[in-house]
Formats: sequence, structure tokens, C-alpha cells
Amino acid sequence: MVDRVIATPAALALIATLQAQHGRELMFHQSGGCCDNSAANCYLPTDLTIGPYDVKLGEVGGVPFYISQSQYDTWKHTQLILDVIEGTGGTFSLEGADGRAFHTRSRVFTPAELAELGITPASDPEKI
Repeated sequence: MVDRVIATPAALALIATLQAQHGRELMFHQSGGCCDNSAANCYLPTDLTIGPYDVKLGEVGGVPFYISQSQYDTWKHTQLILDVIEGTGGTFSLEGADGRAFHTRSRVFTPAELAELGITPASDPEKI
């Protein structure tokens, strides 16, 4: 099965660090860009309520990863790749003061992967 979200080794290492600091129960939500840029923010489960319009893309490092339905509708033809960059992260995300920040990269699914996921290929923009 094709994963909708994956993580680089650097992201997995930062997740493990945050789990050691805050406990195993963490969650990610891909920000829509309002207050904290367009970034994957890491939260304690009590810090953010997942609503009926959020989509669980999968898990990275055993941590659930969510995105809003509207963002999913736009980006469902891509695989999200959670990575880490040097610098200040989002102020809402747990790693914010660490000097590193989670960063989302992406790649477009191949036609075969889109078929496996049941998504109409991007050649029809009305169905992306």
C-alpha cells in the first residue's frame, strides 16, 4: 500500500526526541498557513482538537498525521514527506524552541500509485 505521508530519518529522530521529552502520545497537523505558516505542527493530543473535517493521512514514527479536508482535496495527488530544517519552527509546534523545525516536502504520486489509492490522475484538473 502507498503511504500518503512518510518521514525522513531526521524527522524520525526529532519525533523520538520529542517523545522522550513529552511522552509517546503526540500528533501532527499540517497547518493551512494562517498563523503558523504552512507547516506540519507537532502537538500533544490535548493541545488541538481533531474535527470531522480533518483527514488522517497516516502515521510517522507511530504518531498520527492529520490535514484539513480542504487541504487534502488540493494535495491528495501528492505524498507528504516530513523532514527537518535548521531554524526556528512554528510557534505552536513542540519543537519550536529547539533550533530545528519540521518541514513538509511533497512529491506527486505516479499514475500507478494514484490508481492504487483510487484517485483520478491529475490530467483531469476537475478531479484532483
